[in-house]
Amino acid sequence: MTTLAWTDRLVLNQPTLDDTHEEFVGLLNAFGSALDDGVDALPAYHALLAHTEAHFAMEEDWMARCGFEAQNCHSSQHAMVLNVMREALRYATELNDREPLNILRTELAGWFPQHAEAMDAALVFTMEQRGFDPVTGECREPAAAEATDSGCGSSSCGH
Repeated sequence: MTTLAWTDRLVLNQPTLDDTHEEFVGLLNAFGSALDDGVDALPAYHALLAHTEAHFAMEEDWMARCGFEAQNCHSSQHAMVLNVMREALRYATELNDREPLNILRTELAGWFPQHAEAMDAALVFTMEQRGFDPVTGECREPAAAEATDSGCGSSSCGH
């Protein structure tokens, strides 16, 4: 069973981010398959967590270069997801309780498309507007220090 299908709906037309997102989906599916197959899912989970940490760090760097405030809702969501992922790993390793891993698999599959379609799409839009090149790290029109974005750029954000 596939945990989350990679579909055109998840494509944001930003090659670096799309590749990273597709890799996330693949790792989530590998983790889900390990759970379904009844084998030790921790190696797949470690790979997913390591990828997610690097994935979010990349986006955080892009946000900083594009002028997002350090404490915006996009960053806060990343922090919450990583906190839950790390806590589920702690339960699995220290308490030998694997149920949080099963729950997290379902929650990540539901969360990720919404996050990509709202917050990541808003990041890509901001990157395009400011002429940010993720390959070089150069930003044609960086935001002025006093005009940083405090929200996520999404219309659903309360900032």
